[in-house]
Amino acid sequence: MMPRERLEIIKQIALEEKIVYVSKLSEKFSVSEETIRRDLDKLAKQDILTRSHGGAVINIENYNKEQCFYKLPNDNVENKKYITEKVINFIKEGSTIVADSSSTVLEALKLMKNRADVTVVSNSISMFQELSESRLNFISTGGNVNSKSLSFQGATTKDAIRKYNVDIALVGCKGMYFDRGISDLNEAEVEIKRTMINQANKVILLVDHTKYDKSSLVKLFDYEDIDYIITDKEPRNEWMRLLRSRNIEVIY
Repeated sequence: MMPRERLEIIKQIALEEKIVYVSKLSEKFSVSEETIRRDLDKLAKQDILTRSHGGAVINIENYNKEQCFYKLPNDNVENKKYITEKVINFIKEGSTIVADSSSTVLEALKLMKNRADVTVVSNSISMFQELSESRLNFISTGGNVNSKSLSFQGATTKDAIRKYNVDIALVGCKGMYFDRGISDLNEAEVEIKRTMINQANKVILLVDHTKYDKSSLVKLFDYEDIDYIITDKEPRNEWMRLLRSRNIEVIY
């Protein structure tokens, strides 16, 4: 992993955890603690982090000004709108869906809130709150609560998902890199998403153009695991050749 990529992932972890520790980052990246200290010092010079004993804490206002690929839920609103409108074409009468806790997937399901014929299984707490009064047949997995991602995780969640065989899995990611596949930040959430795609006939990845050529902390899927990618802009030729070689239909 290149140092620049490591810095971007440290930013992601800091945004989610609010505080990062030298020892834990050293273990995660298999580099020395001195290397991590230098990374944190670089981010502190950019006013993204404030150094503390044994680690650093995030300066959230300064972080939001950075052009990093980990976006807050309200970022890329227009891109997400374009993507979610394309999803509707896949939702036939009586469709069954398993949906992850990503914000783009939530926006897609909001467009279906009057579809009483559609069943959705999800580990998202936000989705349950947003769609509790919709006409969708919504099934919440339950499980251990992750208050940062507002999602259910753990063995109970995975067992619940395995009870259902569905038509479509709707999932998001944090990054796509040529030789590393599709990646995400939270390891527990990655396990849930992998369980979801195993239960679906078709897997649809919702990804905006900012996620291309980005690598996050945990490998999520291989390209062969995906049937469709719905994105907001046509990927460049190298990406299109790769995705087509993996029999992925790209919709933009």
